Formats: sequence, structure tokens, C-alpha cells
Amino acid sequence: MPSFDTVCEANLVEEKNAVENTVKEISTRFDFKGTAASIEIKDKEITLIGDAEFQLTQIEDVLRNKLTKRNVDVRFLDKGDVQKMGGDKVKQVIKVRNGIESELAKKIQKLLKESKLKVQGAIQEDKVRVTGAKRDDLQAAMALIRKDVADVPLSFDNFRD
Repeated sequence: MPSFDTVCEANLVEEKNAVENTVKEISTRFDFKGTAASIEIKDKEITLIGDAEFQLTQIEDVLRNKLTKRNVDVRFLDKGDVQKMGGDKVKQVIKVRNGIESELAKKIQKLLKESKLKVQGAIQEDKVRVTGAKRDDLQAAMALIRKDVADVPLSFDNFRD
């Protein structure tokens, strides 16, 4: 039976390279000299540190540019709240989405059922496996998912014929 998996996975290697390039740019830029501006990555969390919220937005802009140059979709970034640290420093944690949340998986499954296509969606951990009798139905399901779920960078892999 033909099938494919709908997943939400960022390229973590390219993401790490983008963060390292951002660190280089921050260290050489004149407007960041003598400030606490920094960025670091641990697992799937990017931490921005600066003297003010304005500085955090500047660092985030640099990071987004570097990610875009490396073909990493910025929709993977899930910004957290700005938190005060000791003194006048602030930090912001940006989580990198990895895997489809259960709400979104249920939404995709419901979307497939209501579409009247002859396909079925099955939630498997952090991905949705779509199976169908015909390859054309699966391609129509891919187009439907891309169109209706535009706020999350989904990709399709493990296509079996």
C-alpha cells in the first residue's frame, strides 16, 4: 500500500552553522562592541542575551538572515518571552520546532477525512503517516496539507509506492 510520512524537522546542522555565523557577526559589528550581546545553542534551544529588548531584536534579525541564507525555514523558530537577568541584561529563549504536536496531527488527520480523498492518516509519535490505494491520491493529499497547514514548515518523506 503506498504511503508517506508528514514530518516537521529542521536541518539541525545548518541551524548550528547559522548560529555560529551569527556569533561571528556579533563579535565584529560596531554596534555590539562592549555590550553583553551573545547567542548560544543547546540541543533545540537558541538563547539570545543582550542589554535591552532592542538589542535582542537586532540579534534575532541577524540570526534570521543567516538561517535564510542556509535555506532553513524560519517558521521552525518558536520565540519565547523576554526575561530579565541580573543587572540590566535580558535574555530570550527561542525553541526550534521538531516533530508535529498532537493538536496539529489531529488537525491533519481530520483534514484528510473531510477531504473525501481515499487516504487515511495515522498519528505515529511525532509524525503523521498517510496511506492510500493510489499514488495520485497521495499526491493530492500532499497538496491539500501544504495548502491548509501553511503556518508550520511540513515536509514529506519516506514515500513508498
